[in-house]
Amino acid sequence: MSDYIQSYIERARAAQAESERWTQEDADRAVEAIARAVYENAEELARLAVDETGMGVYEDKVAKNRNKARLILADLEGKPSVGVIARRSETGVTEIAKPVGVVAAITPVTNPIVTPMSNAMFALKGRNAIVVTPHHGAVRSSARTVELMNRNLQAIGAPTHIVQIIAEHSRENTRELISSADVVIATGGMGMVKAAYSSGKPALGVGTGNVQCIVDRDADIDAVIPMIVAGRVFDNGIICSAEQSIVFPAEKEDEVIKTLARNGVVTLPRKGALVSALRDALFTGDGMNRRLVGQSARTVAEAAGIPDLGLAIPEDTKVVALFADGPGAADKLSGEKMCPILALYPYETFEEAVDIAKTNLEYEGKGHSASIHSSDEAHIEYAGLALPVSRLLVNQTSAMNAGGSEYNGLALTNTLGCGSWGGNSISENLTYKHLINISRIAERLPASRFPDSVPDATHRGGKTR
Repeated sequence: MSDYIQSYIERARAAQAESERWTQEDADRAVEAIARAVYENAEELARLAVDETGMGVYEDKVAKNRNKARLILADLEGKPSVGVIARRSETGVTEIAKPVGVVAAITPVTNPIVTPMSNAMFALKGRNAIVVTPHHGAVRSSARTVELMNRNLQAIGAPTHIVQIIAEHSRENTRELISSADVVIATGGMGMVKAAYSSGKPALGVGTGNVQCIVDRDADIDAVIPMIVAGRVFDNGIICSAEQSIVFPAEKEDEVIKTLARNGVVTLPRKGALVSALRDALFTGDGMNRRLVGQSARTVAEAAGIPDLGLAIPEDTKVVALFADGPGAADKLSGEKMCPILALYPYETFEEAVDIAKTNLEYEGKGHSASIHSSDEAHIEYAGLALPVSRLLVNQTSAMNAGGSEYNGLALTNTLGCGSWGGNSISENLTYKHLINISRIAERLPASRFPDSVPDATHRGGKTR
């Protein structure tokens, strides 16, 4: 390990030795200090992120900074993370929370403010120290975020180096950091996630998003389409949980297209030169064209030459939609598009709708999230059973709710685990509980919990199959 990275680790360990003595109140004050740093400086940080990365929408980033700070703080309030956190009389087990130590956090260019914020909130909730290694395209905005966090933390007497950020960014420094920390969180491209899992340390990573949105026959198109468009256009489509495709009843195609138009969406004619031009602009041999990530729908359309091909794209266009040639490998449009482009898939039967969504997820985004707009409980459960996702959002905008919200029971986060489907160790939303160790005191029970022999088949209700 280089002297440079060793200095970060040594400072983090010294700070964590102090934070390990925190009470629950101390930990909660630190969490609040971090949230306030982003909430109260939302505009400055949003402007810095847009200017530095060239991605996203200033107003959306302001809203994201405020809402994530507010909601994650509220979600963590009152949850025990220090000392005895549970006494279970029925099992005789007492649970004691302890820190994991030093957390290394790899953070993405698409979320350079709220991901370092939430990672730090979860780490300090568990009395850990954290060292952030940001994407090279977002060093200044992430560093300013950490600076503001530390200003608030110092004001409440927290250890000086409880939150740090790598100032000299390089792949070698990142590799050394993640191999020296106690736990690694990797939020970003799959290359970094794989590196985290290869670090030799416990790692918590995320998978690729490609949210498929199924619209059931009983759904109100006028109510549903604005929700889908809001998710697709938010922050110019760089949210990993944003809607990528609409799978809708074939007989409602005209209604869907007209409603999309009323909500600022230009839909390209089926197939032909316009669809080919946009597809070719979006995808290169290495995947999605990085120059178009986080750009507006009009910018993407102009880069594809759509206006030159005879279709005007009004300045107020929110999203460009187009029909894919088929699901999965049949068309690259089935994959993740990190800009406001929406793929369309008509279906005849609900089973076909789920199959389209599943095929697209198998192509890209397996393990992440999907959404459904329906009042049919049987259909909702059918989709939940069939789709290889960690989250199925029901009658909600996925972009704003898959990471948890005040309107569902998912943990509030910016890091969404995708399970073994996505090559991840967790299939839920990352939160503080993933950054604590738990010691369990097991008392002797007065009597055995189990029978003294193996029951016969009749005990379980008949013959086995």
